[in-house]
Amino acid sequence: MRTAEATRDSRRYEIVDGRLLITGPQPPAHHAAVLALMVLLKNACPPDLLVAVGSVAFRPTTHTTLRPDVLVCHRDAPVIQPPLLAVEVLSPATRTTDVVLKRSLYEQHGVPSYWLLDPTNQELTILELTPTGYECQAVVQSEETVDVTQPFPLTLTPATLTN
Repeated sequence: MRTAEATRDSRRYEIVDGRLLITGPQPPAHHAAVLALMVLLKNACPPDLLVAVGSVAFRPTTHTTLRPDVLVCHRDAPVIQPPLLAVEVLSPATRTTDVVLKRSLYEQHGVPSYWLLDPTNQELTILELTPTGYECQAVVQSEETVDVTQPFPLTLTPATLTN
């Protein structure tokens, strides 16, 4: 089995500091939010960038392989360079991992934008990397909208991503 692969049993395998991290099957609301966000990002994505859902892993070290729910990266170096955007869709089983562990790892390895989408609460948290770490740029709820410029210009509304 290759590292950080989604398998037929719907589990996601990642490696953090040489330790295997297994995420079990996700609820339908999680999958719906991932697909809605993927479509929105793909429709706005410039041709030199790639929007990936589960097919591209970020390997910042030989002992760490991460697979965000959605990522945006340069087409010519998807695994070598940090993605421009990593998105994790929260679920009860992954909330702590996504909010604490993955936030720390993405920050440590220079991922410029990290979004947390909570389909249950219809909430999107947008974090941007600064010289001192991630800084919250916005917490957007339900029908509220936010205009982002990173990784490219886009208008987001959590309710449209989580219904």
